[in-house]
Amino acid sequence: MDALTDKTVLDAASASGVERPSRDEAEEAVRTLLRWAGDDPRREGLLDTPKRVVKAYEEWFAGYTKDAAAELGKVFEDVQGYDDMVMLTNMDVESHCEHHMAPILGTACVAYLPDRAVVGISKIAKVVEIFSKRLQTQETMTAQIADVIESAMKPRGVAVFVDAKHQCMTTRGVHHPNVSTVTTTFTGEFKANPELRERFMRLCERNAR
Repeated sequence: MDALTDKTVLDAASASGVERPSRDEAEEAVRTLLRWAGDDPRREGLLDTPKRVVKAYEEWFAGYTKDAAAELGKVFEDVQGYDDMVMLTNMDVESHCEHHMAPILGTACVAYLPDRAVVGISKIAKVVEIFSKRLQTQETMTAQIADVIESAMKPRGVAVFVDAKHQCMTTRGVHHPNVSTVTTTFTGEFKANPELRERFMRLCERNAR
């Protein structure tokens, strides 16, 4: 995913003709759901719930207002010839599934092989956060993280590993609370070199919480 594509994601609602509702409309929608659940939004304990829910949505889905490619726009070329793996492990993933809007909670490992330049390590964590703060499938999110790093930085390879539990599966439906979903994406040298790929996976496992 390049910068233009990511910008398109940010503008998806306006591009499709969907008008974003006002805060008052969003709060009223929460009151409707409260009534549908069987409770009274006018009772004391629920009076401020619509405001709290809308505020929480602003945080949970903040990724729609941010451009992941822009986070990778500034690189550093003075790396004294360093050309090995740059890897971040145990990054928190807090997302929501697009099918039930239930939480997806887990961790991500991301690595890339620099080609003459590196990016500030916090920017990689920011990319993970931006894509996780959207309605997602884990498979799509894993690919998006790799695609934007590949497109923005042109490294020799990218590796992404995500291990997460889906509350749509643990608290409803099949009710399997201990099931963890693992997704991976490899590009460039990571995809072509099994030993490099295995090294990445060992480091992910060794640093797992």
